[in-house]
Amino acid sequence: MSLYQKTGAWLQPDGTCRFTVWAPEAETVTLKITSPEEKSIRMEPMEFGYWSVDVKAVAAGTRYKFQLNGDLERPDPASMHQPDGVHEASAVVNHHDFAWEDKTWTGVPLEKMIIYELHTGTFTDQHTFEGIISKLDYVVELGITAIEIMPVSQFPGSRNWGYDGVYPSAVQESYGGPNGLKKLVNACHAKGIAVILDVVYNHLGPEGNYLNDFGPYFTDKYKTPWGSALNFDDAYCDGVRNFFLQNALMWFREYHIDALRLDAVHAIMDMSANHFLKELATEVNKLNLELGKKHFLIAESDLNDVRMVNPLAKGGNGMDGQWCDEFHHALYALVTGETDGYYADFGKLEDLEKAFRDTFVYNGNYSPHRHKTYGNSAAENPARQFVVFAQNHDQVGNRMLGDRISETVSFPMLKLIAATYILSPYVPMLFMGEEYGEKNPFQYFISHTDKDLVEAVQKGRKEEFKAFKWAGEVPDPQAEETFQNSILSWNYQEGEHYALWDFYRQIIQLRKSHEVFSNLDKDNLKTIADPAKKLLTVKRWTANKEVLCRYNFGKEAQEISLENNTTWQLLLNSGSPSSSESKATAVSGKVTVPPESILILER
Repeated sequence: MSLYQKTGAWLQPDGTCRFTVWAPEAETVTLKITSPEEKSIRMEPMEFGYWSVDVKAVAAGTRYKFQLNGDLERPDPASMHQPDGVHEASAVVNHHDFAWEDKTWTGVPLEKMIIYELHTGTFTDQHTFEGIISKLDYVVELGITAIEIMPVSQFPGSRNWGYDGVYPSAVQESYGGPNGLKKLVNACHAKGIAVILDVVYNHLGPEGNYLNDFGPYFTDKYKTPWGSALNFDDAYCDGVRNFFLQNALMWFREYHIDALRLDAVHAIMDMSANHFLKELATEVNKLNLELGKKHFLIAESDLNDVRMVNPLAKGGNGMDGQWCDEFHHALYALVTGETDGYYADFGKLEDLEKAFRDTFVYNGNYSPHRHKTYGNSAAENPARQFVVFAQNHDQVGNRMLGDRISETVSFPMLKLIAATYILSPYVPMLFMGEEYGEKNPFQYFISHTDKDLVEAVQKGRKEEFKAFKWAGEVPDPQAEETFQNSILSWNYQEGEHYALWDFYRQIIQLRKSHEVFSNLDKDNLKTIADPAKKLLTVKRWTANKEVLCRYNFGKEAQEISLENNTTWQLLLNSGSPSSSESKATAVSGKVTVPPESILILER
């Protein structure tokens, strides 16, 4: 028997279902079928702590639990459906009966991705996968090539960011369950949109988390912000590693997901010779060869360590890409002037210049906020490995009021911010609603049923913001109002909202169609920062074309002399009253960059 294998309830086309669970310390395990009729079936012990039994004539939707040592009954840790919530019986899923229509789908290369991060519950007032499907034409018109969905693993209640999931393989019932997610992926692929799913392998939520009843899923070797760490390197860790490896493969194989975004991988505590992420990359590579299609792994990491994305052959973890928070921090601190918390390390124009040129702002230099030297060099890593953004769920939702940058800066500055990261040499990611200057906040919300847990979360949110000097009261995460406040308004059809949306559409199209901006190359790039004028110059080129980008972050217009009186073509002026006036003009000698604007020339 293999050390690594599928766990959970796997229904075959002939109606036979194999139930497998990892419970290495149990003396007996019994399968308790509770519906459509009650049955108790003793499971057989296997090698490496697994228990298994094959049952005939099982239908999709059959409810079941596992009974441990003749006493304790719990839902399946590897459940793929929890239709009645986190505390009730699991349900069998039939992965053979869905009518997939994406056989010709080959995916979107990482360097071609224009990512749009969204939260299923607040993206529309339907709060479901069907709601997302209803907006796909909008997504396509904007120019998006990939959506990134915040975690959908089953969590308590119906309101949550998703990081409190306790059944990693079960699709949240209130969103539409397993078939709802498949329908969404099917619809996305039909419209040329890749699907990235946010998954959490560094912790599980507190309510409904019964993993420890089955075995040593956690270890006290390490402490994390969520308590004891998941057991990736202590005794019995192979069963835990298998649990998450099989989860990743399931999303790719059964749900046709194109990429996984791995939450806060720096909190996956693993000192073993073969780090879990390396093993995950190895298994996904095997699946890619088997299916003849590339699936991507994108890590969230704040380590500034290129070993995260270096190939396995070079001793790296083999991730295809990672989020680059420092591009956001450099940009955000520059345009807002905020210096609290981790923004203390940023705020100078030179920081943004370095992010353009070197990816990491802290790449072996001293970080005052951390009080230590931090990071290493990404000079040899291609730009396509780094995802950049001006907003995301963390950077908005982990502000005390969940306020968006549209509440802080001017309309011209919103356009400049968008052009800064979307036209960078990295992979851009929008956060839902930013493209039209959404005013509704994105606040932190939960719907736990445990009163003591709710009080602990409420207290924790207040403690979290002590390092920041933000005014106001922390919204109650448990309140229905907090969730309702966070739903998108979809007010993008008039005034400045439409003008901003149209600008986003233009620059996304420019990035996709222009040979310089679509070429994610850090080598053919030169930057010059003028802090006194708050003017950043970025020159990029290919063998056939050259572009000159002038980013004016100041409140005064800047007159620029062009080198050697050369003639350029005006490609974009975000400070122009209309897009039609910003193009098709030959310029030479001197040009003026309006305040809080970007001017792009080409030749």
